[in-house]
Amino acid sequence: MPEDPDRAPLAEDRAAGETALLVIDMLSSWDFDDADALLAHALPIAPRIAALRARCRAVRIPVVYANDNHGRWRSDFRQVVAAALEGDGDGARIAKQLSPDGHDYFVLKPKHSGFHATPLDLLLRHLGARTLILTGVSSDQCVLYTAAAARMHDYRVIVPRDAVATQSPRRNELALRHFDEVMGIETPLSERLELPPRPVP
Repeated sequence: MPEDPDRAPLAEDRAAGETALLVIDMLSSWDFDDADALLAHALPIAPRIAALRARCRAVRIPVVYANDNHGRWRSDFRQVVAAALEGDGDGARIAKQLSPDGHDYFVLKPKHSGFHATPLDLLLRHLGARTLILTGVSSDQCVLYTAAAARMHDYRVIVPRDAVATQSPRRNELALRHFDEVMGIETPLSERLELPPRPVP
């Protein structure tokens, strides 16, 4: 990667306030072990993530979907979205609330962290993002590993406490305490999260 991304930009946009929103693993067919328990807690956070995403889009903060490929190496992101939208269950309801549009970005991740073996860091640098807002599931696994990797890549991290979930409220609370007390990561309510102003054209 060149030292100056402006010399060879890989993204059309620049992140307002040097901030990006990550939506982690919310688009899924929910056909893995413990999926039912996780889905039950993912459903209530979907509208909060959707509301935060709308606020971010309004001020030109880029939205990046970081989604598991679940070992399906022949699939692409469009297939992941299509599978998530199938049916009329809770998973499809989440997907309908959070379905990406043509302005959003995505990476498919093979492991827990959104950074591991993905172009996420490269994308974020070309967007000019230095602060990451992490949302999605699960707070004590994929969100946690993504947060840790982000910190190791020198990003500032924010985890809105009402926009992440895992298999139980107890586990979620422990994860939030870990973000706060161990990692020093801010965990505000999503509606109280101050976003940068929309840049002047």
